[in-house]
Amino acid sequence: MSASRSFRRISTIRTGNCFVPDRQLMARAALDGHERTIGTVAVAEVTDLALVSAAVPRGSDEAFAAALARGFGAARPATGDSTVGDRCAARVLGMQPDQVFILFVPPDPDRPAETVSATLESAAYVTDQSDSWAMLRMTGAGVRTALERICPLDLDDRVFPQDRVARTAMEHLSVIVLRDGADSFLLMSPRSSARSFRHAVELSVEHVSE
Repeated sequence: MSASRSFRRISTIRTGNCFVPDRQLMARAALDGHERTIGTVAVAEVTDLALVSAAVPRGSDEAFAAALARGFGAARPATGDSTVGDRCAARVLGMQPDQVFILFVPPDPDRPAETVSATLESAAYVTDQSDSWAMLRMTGAGVRTALERICPLDLDDRVFPQDRVARTAMEHLSVIVLRDGADSFLLMSPRSSARSFRHAVELSVEHVSE
């Protein structure tokens, strides 16, 4: 046996008739909690929000609106708009006529879908989307100028005011854009391309900050 080969003892625990490694998996943010300020624009990964989709069954519109108001204190938004609730820091995004996304701080970070399901009961079909998306918040006086380089949406205040939400593409990457403040945008892009997305966003900010 080669003298250069090393071994590491792995502790195990017994589960039923088997022994498995005594290791604990830890959740990890898509961008490791990345934060950076470039000129007047701050770019920061959002890691404390869960994202759950809720599809409304046919004929359940009234029940869904009532459950949403009762559970999160939020009105049902029209497609392309978002509403803010008074519980769990919730924001409801109108993605299409029969579907919303619910952004919120979950009481149990490991079970966000269960929280929404218990709240909405039979008024919606829910799916946890939290691990599917990377979230970046851009804030600052120059944020709209930076976004206009890579975002095909018209972000003028009259067209895309605060609380507006839309799907688009930036640098060939799928993105959901939410304007959650006068100079604040929350961007959500698939986790699988999170680092490429962050690079595209920050490169755009760098260009307008030169």
